[in-house]
Amino acid sequence: MLKVVKPSEIESVIGTEVGLSDWVKVDQERINKFAEATLDNQFIHVDPEQATPVFGSTIAHGFLSLSLAAGIPFDQEMGLVLEGTKMGLNYGLDKVRFLSPVPVDSEVRIRMECLDISEKNPGQFLSKTKVTMEIKGVEKPAYIAETLSMFIL
Repeated sequence: MLKVVKPSEIESVIGTEVGLSDWVKVDQERINKFAEATLDNQFIHVDPEQATPVFGSTIAHGFLSLSLAAGIPFDQEMGLVLEGTKMGLNYGLDKVRFLSPVPVDSEVRIRMECLDISEKNPGQFLSKTKVTMEIKGVEKPAYIAETLSMFIL
């Protein structure tokens, strides 16, 4: 669910969870489409026969998994937005660590925690969010990232 916060109430959300998505399946078709779009056809992603001895199956690209940090929250209308926002922009990443491969047909979800929000310029707020991609049945997450978003009021 989308959490809308007034700019005057920013402090109340820092350090809190602001989103937990539903599970999303990462199937071979999604992996193949990402490989085609990015020209990354490495065998560990697209060739089950060659990938199985290495990982037990093909695995999702790290950047495919990371890109879901933008798509899943948007698709599921979850996360944080400041009241009065006219536009939100992807501002970048501060840190990303890939911790576990995402095997084909895994189910993943996104957990989001607000780390900081600060006004950079009048009406422009920079938000830093800790994004953790969990893999169903796997203790260690696929990754932990710090994403940056700019809210324009």
